[in-house]
Amino acid sequence: MDIRKLCIFIIFFALFISMDPTFVQADGNEDGNSNKNKGNNDNNNSQGDDPATTDYDELAPAETGQERAMCKAKGACKSKTLMCPSQCPARKPKNNKKMKGCFVDCSSKCEVTCKYRKPNCNGYGSLCYDPRFVGGDGVMFYFHGAKGGNFAVVSDDNLQINAHFIGTRPQGRTRDFTWVQALAVMFDTHTLVIAAKRVTHWDNNVDALSVRWDGEAVDIAANGEGEWRTNGEEREVVVERTDDANSARVTVAHLVEIDIRVTPIGERENKVHNYQIPADDAFAHLETQFRFAKLTDFVEGVLGKTYRPGYVSPVKIGVPMPMMGGEDKYQTPFLYSPICKACRFQRQTTIGPMKEVAQY
Repeated sequence: MDIRKLCIFIIFFALFISMDPTFVQADGNEDGNSNKNKGNNDNNNSQGDDPATTDYDELAPAETGQERAMCKAKGACKSKTLMCPSQCPARKPKNNKKMKGCFVDCSSKCEVTCKYRKPNCNGYGSLCYDPRFVGGDGVMFYFHGAKGGNFAVVSDDNLQINAHFIGTRPQGRTRDFTWVQALAVMFDTHTLVIAAKRVTHWDNNVDALSVRWDGEAVDIAANGEGEWRTNGEEREVVVERTDDANSARVTVAHLVEIDIRVTPIGERENKVHNYQIPADDAFAHLETQFRFAKLTDFVEGVLGKTYRPGYVSPVKIGVPMPMMGGEDKYQTPFLYSPICKACRFQRQTTIGPMKEVAQY
């Protein structure tokens, strides 16, 4: 073979390798799925918040009163000190329902911004709509569950979060339309339940948010600090209003922070999707976004498993509704039960019976 033919052969072979999607990628994945998911993650990064955003230590405020934080997450922002802008000097402003708070972002953005504290349904750890998740890996997927069912969203050594699904099945359909009506956050010996009340006709000014702590109703003041807090055996729990009605932030120290909004199924939405919602029920449900402080490498749950190191989503990327299965693995007998086939959480002690939230 002469030199000219050899050069042509080498060029052709190189082009063949670069065009073959099944060739071993640089990250060691042989079928190309890792790169597909990585591309999907990049798309979601522009819409939501990286899990590294809240990985920081709080520092003493500056002389101007502006709060500061030192970033701990790996990357370009590591060990940098970020200070809140003068327009929103505190992460939790005194008039927390009307003013924007300071949002510290220690991800690759490495910035501080002023934001209203509401769930971002396109961000990491979000659970919204019917129901649509965005995992810790940035991949969006749907998990339908079942009307009246309860499913483990997160189950880890020190934390379990279950969701109660409401729904409807119009005539002729083979599955339910579902939404999340309530969450049970279980840790240590405690259970915090956040739920949307059943509402006949929706009014933005009427509060449909219900909170129960170990089975007892919690009243969150609408004025002043607009919050309720308690100190458990090991950690502080805070539920604070982030609007006059139907919006709150839940913080369980050293475990999880959740932004929650109660919202209805609107008339237009009902018609477009043909949900066939009854006229006497607004189907109030929750839109949520989770930020976790500490999860093990073996965390389970519909959402929880997406935070595992090296996790590769099994959902079909690029389709309009990528579906995540696993109903049989994550279904629990009732809202505040830690028991499912894949659940990891175990209560430290057995607590007494609790009053169930109003369910559909």
